[in-house]
Amino acid sequence: MTDMQKLYLVVPLAPLAGAILAGLFGKLIGRTGAHVATILGVAVAFIASIYIFRDVQAGNTFNGTVYTWMEAGGLSFEVGFMIDQLTVMMMLVVTFVSLMVHIYTIGYMHEDPGYQRFFSYISLFTFSMLMLVMSNNFLQLFFGWEAVGLVSYLLIGFWYERPTAIYANLKAFLVNRVGDFGFLLGIGLVAAYAGSLNYVEVFAQASDLATQEMAVTGWPLITAICICLFIGAMGKSAQVPLHVWLPDSMEGPTPISALIHAATMVTAGIFMVARMSPLFELSDVALSFVLVIGATTALFMGFLGIVQNDIKRVVAYSTLSQLGYMTVALGVSAYSAAVFHLMTHAFFKALLFLGAGSVIMGMHHDQDMRNMGGLWKYMPVTWITSLLGSLALIGFPFFSGFYSKDSIIEAVHASHIPGAGYALFCVMLGVFVTAFYSFRMYFLVFHGKERFGQAHHHDGEHHHDEHEEEDAHAGDHHHGLAPGQKPHESPWVVTVPLLLLAIPSVLIGFFTIEPMLFGSWFDGVIFVGDNHVGLEELAAHFHGPVAMALHGLQTAPFWLAMGGVVVAWFFYMVKPGIPAAIQRTFKPIHTLLENKYFFDRFNEIFFAGGARLLGKGLWKAGDQGLIDGIAINGTAKLVGWIAQMSRLFQTGHIYQYAFTMIIGVFILLTFWFNRG
Repeated sequence: MTDMQKLYLVVPLAPLAGAILAGLFGKLIGRTGAHVATILGVAVAFIASIYIFRDVQAGNTFNGTVYTWMEAGGLSFEVGFMIDQLTVMMMLVVTFVSLMVHIYTIGYMHEDPGYQRFFSYISLFTFSMLMLVMSNNFLQLFFGWEAVGLVSYLLIGFWYERPTAIYANLKAFLVNRVGDFGFLLGIGLVAAYAGSLNYVEVFAQASDLATQEMAVTGWPLITAICICLFIGAMGKSAQVPLHVWLPDSMEGPTPISALIHAATMVTAGIFMVARMSPLFELSDVALSFVLVIGATTALFMGFLGIVQNDIKRVVAYSTLSQLGYMTVALGVSAYSAAVFHLMTHAFFKALLFLGAGSVIMGMHHDQDMRNMGGLWKYMPVTWITSLLGSLALIGFPFFSGFYSKDSIIEAVHASHIPGAGYALFCVMLGVFVTAFYSFRMYFLVFHGKERFGQAHHHDGEHHHDEHEEEDAHAGDHHHGLAPGQKPHESPWVVTVPLLLLAIPSVLIGFFTIEPMLFGSWFDGVIFVGDNHVGLEELAAHFHGPVAMALHGLQTAPFWLAMGGVVVAWFFYMVKPGIPAAIQRTFKPIHTLLENKYFFDRFNEIFFAGGARLLGKGLWKAGDQGLIDGIAINGTAKLVGWIAQMSRLFQTGHIYQYAFTMIIGVFILLTFWFNRG
């Protein structure tokens, strides 16, 4: 094993070592020891990732087996690494965002009794995500896939004393199992027809797989494989209709919202589809399916962000919408644009979540935006960094989100994949919606009159008390600021990660768009078929990031975004009575949005209710009727009946026995002579 291969091992194993130290020896090493061990582990992984990135830049890639677990039926089950341009980009994003979240957590969770357990979980999550993105085979991919799901379950339900947290983590776990069922079917089809689980070996057979059909159904095999794999991505990356778990996952502590539900875990599905581009490029049906699902998610989840009053839930629905944009890019074969938006989004969305957490701390764990206002005077660092994150989110020119989001819109505009027209409408309208709900949040939180430190009555608005974050601090049950109290800026362990995340949120798109989208960075890693235009039209008109940003000032997406900002300012700063009037006028639409299109209600009635009815039916018919009634009690009754009948012949009278014997002899002789 070479020195560089040993370094590959260090990247996932360093966070794992930190997780073990904090988890198993947390009481022994104390709170300081727990955060030092885990932060050191993630920092080592980040530094090692930088070295590996420099090595890949020099043209050195790696694809090999680290450990063979077993071989069975011609299949080899291995642990192996594929280190290429896509992998190192994901490694840098995961380790950097994770490092920022680890540091931030010192301030956010400093009084929580589960401090060591929390650090152990987030470090274990980092290990799981790194194993996923570094894998060179479907077995290890599935291990990382399930491991991040398990740790997500533990983190969403971190405050397990709360019924809402337990409900949320069970919901996340069950919904992801639905997606994982499709994912496992896809991997099973690959193993059955390709005879291998190694990426390179499977991709080498892609053209052969494209000519085959499913044995029973006659469906094109490659389409079935791609759709099954994408169903897994729908669960993990929260696409309609498997999106319902992500908003409820805000029950977990805010650092988790930033790490898992904005920057890393939910992008695993996007990464997986980009990695599988040699397969997806051979099925236009699968690409259309991906495109329509992504476009629906991008627009309709954005609408839900408009009616939210919980600051974390607004950011959560914005995550759903942006994941939809990434999925749309995958559907039009603009895989590099999807991955580019994945990277830029990771920074500014983690920034927005951590900014929201800083606001929550300043507000004494009150998350209702209607109780805020005017915080810019009291929390200047949080205010400025949140503004920068919001501008990146809406795609303001020169910010990182502009370059990635505009590239996606251009790719959709140039695409001829069936469903591209619908997708273009969704992503264009989504620009306005994103700007509106983002700056609605920004204005309500940081500007306008101060609404904290007083009794609040929100007439005419349905207020989800059950979704409010409870105070994590032991012994402190006070929510919100008391009369006369003022908000305060967060400590440096919170503000430093905000500042460090703000830098890439503003700059990284400017410096990386050319190599990632129009250069040779993804050559040999991401494959686009000759019949899919992808980003070709945009590449022909690209004359550098400055020219692109200046041109962006004249395009429809920019004016739609500015329209959203202005409407939000007018509605919430100038004429705050307008939103309430619109709500009253369009009550049915507001009810629909307030109830999240009734997805949860449908799931509760159809799936949960159906499962209860099925369980009750199996209990009545199967358990009580078949097992108890026939197999157990029925057997006893049959034996009892036979015994009752036998008693008729056991009277104890000799003459009855003699008579029975005579009758028996008579029957026997009659039978014998008849046969003769």
